[in-house]
Parts: sequence; structure tokens; C-alpha cells
Amino acid sequence: MGEPTGFIHRFEPATAPGLSPLLLLHGTGGDENDLLPLGRAVLPGAALLSPRGRVLEGSMPRFFRRLSEGVFDEADLTRRTHELADFIAEARTRYGLPAPMALGFSNGANIAAALLLLRPEALAGAVLLRAMAPFAKAPEARLSGKPVLLLSGRLDPIIPADNAAGLAATLERAGADVEHHVLPAGHGLSQADIGLVEKWLQGRRVQAV
Repeated sequence: MGEPTGFIHRFEPATAPGLSPLLLLHGTGGDENDLLPLGRAVLPGAALLSPRGRVLEGSMPRFFRRLSEGVFDEADLTRRTHELADFIAEARTRYGLPAPMALGFSNGANIAAALLLLRPEALAGAVLLRAMAPFAKAPEARLSGKPVLLLSGRLDPIIPADNAAGLAATLERAGADVEHHVLPAGHGLSQADIGLVEKWLQGRRVQAV
């Protein structure tokens, strides 16, 4: 399903009240099914909205183009971020949802960070798993206390520690309420990540409006 909104996606309605919907944004090579089990695990009963990235790198779906590892095509990133924000707005109308909380991994976390900076109205907040700064020079944004959980890996070979720290600082300067943890992990997710995400989300059970 998903043609009317322009993104192939999966949607699972909420089965419990008082939970923010989760916008699930997969990493490179993933699809709309990848993060559904994670979403169900960390916030049981929440509505889940999971689009597939519309850019292909070889045969691997992504949310935007990159020029090389860690070097983004910022013009494409900007365009794709606005496309995704428009999809979220249409999906909210279609499914009757409040603003979702993004839960993104790697490439999905990067476009979630770009959403916060370019289209902050699209999200109630974000969980950024192994994210890096999406723009070399961050655009001005007003995040007005939006909650953000950023989980980085100390042994991550892809994302330098100062890059992740810089992203946290950028979001804080924009007014977000940022919680940043650096875990003894690589780029992949660990059980510690899942536990932290679950605890953080459970502390934010009231829906955004």
C-alpha cells in the first residue's frame, strides 16, 4: 500500500491509547518491514508508520543520495527531506494521527535529524540511532523543547565521535531537549540500545497534538 502518499509503506494502527505514533525509518538496504519488530518491542501498542526510502544505491533502498561513505548529497537530502515531511502530513490525515515520534537507524536516523532541522513541525521528537550530522552547515531551526534521544557507538567505524557530539550540540542550540548516550558498541544496534529506547519512549506516553 502507499501509492496515494508517494511512498511504499506499512501502517499498523494503535492498539493502546496515549502513545505517540512511531515513524520508522530504516537504514541503507532496509525497507518498510525492517524496523516493525523494533517498533513493536520498544513501544507496544503504538501506531507504526514505516515508509521505504525512495533512493536506490545499487539495489539498496535509502532515503537520500550520498556521494561517498559519510559524504551526503545535500541538495538531494534537502529535497528528500521535504518529500518525507509531505508524506508524513498526508499520512497523518489519511490515518488520523498526531505528529509521530521518529525512530530512525543510520540513514533513517540521518534523515530524521534533517527533518528536525528543516521541517520540525513534522515530528513530535526523535530517536536517532547511529546518526551523524546531516548538513555540513546546519540550517537554523526552532525545536522548542522537542525530545530527542541520540544513541551513538563508541566503536562505530562510520561515525566519528565528534560528529555525533556536534549533532547533539546543534539540536540543543536549536532548543531540543537532547539526551545523548555513547555506548560500547559499533554501528549495529545492541540490547543496550533497545533497553534505552524503550525506557525513554515509555517516559513519553502522552500523545503529541
